[in-house]
Amino acid sequence: MSSMIYIVEDDRNICEIESYALKNSGYTTECFGDARTFFAAIEEKTPDLVLLDIMLPDEDGLEIVGKLRHNFRTARVPIMLVTAKTSELDKVKGLDIGADDYLAKPFGVMELISRVKALLRRSQSLMEESVLTYGDIRLDADKRTVYAGEELCELTYKEFELLRLLMANAGNVLSRSLIMEKIWGTDFEGESRTLDMHIKTLRQKLGEQGNHIRTVRNVGYQME
Repeated sequence: MSSMIYIVEDDRNICEIESYALKNSGYTTECFGDARTFFAAIEEKTPDLVLLDIMLPDEDGLEIVGKLRHNFRTARVPIMLVTAKTSELDKVKGLDIGADDYLAKPFGVMELISRVKALLRRSQSLMEESVLTYGDIRLDADKRTVYAGEELCELTYKEFELLRLLMANAGNVLSRSLIMEKIWGTDFEGESRTLDMHIKTLRQKLGEQGNHIRTVRNVGYQME
């Protein structure tokens, strides 16, 4: 059964190009010109991946990402932003809110297909277990909750995914490049400060349990 990809794009020509290329690669697609029709479709069927334009007539694409990440039905659906807004600030903001990848217009069809395939592979293989425990930390992927002891930790989307990756690989040292690839996407070339800041806030929110996250100098991080 082929993966269903929802394309949210108000430019009809771009939508048709994306849809044609994806269908030729074996995917099923549906196009939406605005957020209203897209969310109506989400209620009927959850897609396997969303291609999302930031500039839409009725709602900002970044707001849509936030809504998708806070809906339990779509919290884990891969989202690729496809947009003409190419400043690094837009890119970082989109990825931090919860997008998985970022493709700037104009783009090549082959690159689009390659990115989609990589994103679907990553989402399918990344940490299948829904409940993870380590020390007094308990993470429930389906409910999107994290408890440190008896305390509920309010984590951002990226903090949650980062903790999930570390817990799923507890005991193993994960390199910075691997973490960046898994959590921020292969094309994210932002400075590694982004990762360090997320680790810092994650440790703070976990309180004493944050001590389980160890920095491995010149390599990366480890849950121990």
